[in-house]
Amino acid sequence: MELKPKRTDSFSVTVPGSKSITNRALLLAALAEGKTILKGTLFSNDSRVFIQALIDIGYTVFVDEDKKEISVEGKPKESEKTLSVYVGSAGTAARFLTAMLALSGKSYDVDSSEQMRKRPMKPLLEALEYMGVTFEYKEKPYAFPFRIVRYEKRKVEEVPLNIDESSQFLSALLMAGTMCEDGIRIRLTGSRSAKSYVAITERMMNDFGGSVKHISENIYEVPAGTRYQGITYQIEPDVSAACYFYALAAVGGRKGKVMHVHKNSMQGDIRFLEVLQKMGCTVEEEKDGICVTGPIDKKLSGISVDMSDFSDQTMTLAAIAPFAGSETVISNVAHIRRQESDRLHGTATELKRLGVSCVEKEDGLVISPAADSGIKPVEVQTYDDHRMAMSFAVLASRVPGVTIGNPECCAKTFENFFEVLETVTETN
Repeated sequence: MELKPKRTDSFSVTVPGSKSITNRALLLAALAEGKTILKGTLFSNDSRVFIQALIDIGYTVFVDEDKKEISVEGKPKESEKTLSVYVGSAGTAARFLTAMLALSGKSYDVDSSEQMRKRPMKPLLEALEYMGVTFEYKEKPYAFPFRIVRYEKRKVEEVPLNIDESSQFLSALLMAGTMCEDGIRIRLTGSRSAKSYVAITERMMNDFGGSVKHISENIYEVPAGTRYQGITYQIEPDVSAACYFYALAAVGGRKGKVMHVHKNSMQGDIRFLEVLQKMGCTVEEEKDGICVTGPIDKKLSGISVDMSDFSDQTMTLAAIAPFAGSETVISNVAHIRRQESDRLHGTATELKRLGVSCVEKEDGLVISPAADSGIKPVEVQTYDDHRMAMSFAVLASRVPGVTIGNPECCAKTFENFFEVLETVTETN
């Protein structure tokens, strides 16, 4: 698919609900007492996998895609047999559901896609084993597929947990911590301090009537007796998705608005707007959304930035970095090597194929400026990774001849991304 900007100075778009918030809300709804109604929910491959898993476990779930609503009854139907649960390629479903199922005291067979089988699970599974859960690994240790055999509750003061590879491990144990009669105290043992997604988890737990105590910077506690209550909950628009359109405005010298996105968003990717400001864009919050206006001369400034707390935008910044007047340095994102793809290596590889000078470091990238005319008209490989496809679509919108391979992979989180993109670009 080839893209180019439309002949308009401004545009506005609406993006789906947040994946991160949708899947957290689904787990909290399952753990809550009574019915929960979720509004503005995301419908994508990841959320559909999560919804189907809840149904397979025995929850009563009603879905209205037209209204973007889901209702969940908090108590599942009882089953005497070992149920099978499939978590697909969704990291959130894989980590969140594993914690919930493991602490339920019942037996489950859990499997995933091939892609998810290669992604990190060991720290979470080790923490659950420390708490008394027994797993039977069917192929490789600490990887899908596995059977949750039983949960023999142990009295433990603290559960050690390393989140260097994914903060979802901590979110999973915090949300499922209400299932522990004595509560749960978690001590972080690694070096990663980025916890923007954990902050989303804490805020949402509070919204559902739960609570998290910070004993110290690296010790979290869910008190005994903590419970969730079913509520009506509004999902925020996906700021991660919004950032692709803000980047599109930045490189096109245009004014782009994403409806209903606001600076008080709980999502860490809202910090990408600060990056765009430092690169020379104007950011304005209006009543119905945030607008980004790119420099009229389409020349951005290079930047050096630690993206550990909003790493999903690493590829977005990398895709616009060639249009900056000086080099761009991205650091502290080594953990994205083990997400849907090795995102650092994939990004560096594709930039080099495009003719852009890029140095791949262990924890980041150094990207040099490139003239539009020097960027080669190649098909960008996306490694079955939705964020690779959406990020490089921004670059393709500016440079004729650059195309995106396997655009269908965007269905993981944004099924109609290219349809929305077509409303603000022209396709060949």
